[in-house]
Amino acid sequence: MKTENTLPHPLELLHLFIDSAKDNPCVTPVHISLYAALHYQWGLRHFENPISEFSHDIMPLCKISGPATYHRCIKELHEFGYIRYVPSYNHFLGSLIYFTGITKFIARKSML
Repeated sequence: MKTENTLPHPLELLHLFIDSAKDNPCVTPVHISLYAALHYQWGLRHFENPISEFSHDIMPLCKISGPATYHRCIKELHEFGYIRYVPSYNHFLGSLIYFTGITKFIARKSML
């Protein structure tokens, strides 16, 4: 049984996101692309939580050209519960991204 602080296997996490996103009308292709880019970066960092990222490094990966779109979508992924986003207002420190919010979806799936 998974606890609140235990993450599923990274591939399972991606599957859970896609399963949830397909049923969520608020999630757009931009959200999916951004989540995939963040998941990719997470993998490059050996799936350690949190990852520290700069928008200018993530935006080309997910083909987002506008900073406003990036910030809106990453905040919405946080609000939807797919990630935990802790913005950094320091230009020398990246924002922190945790892959922990997905536990809500594991609980929801088990209730169905």
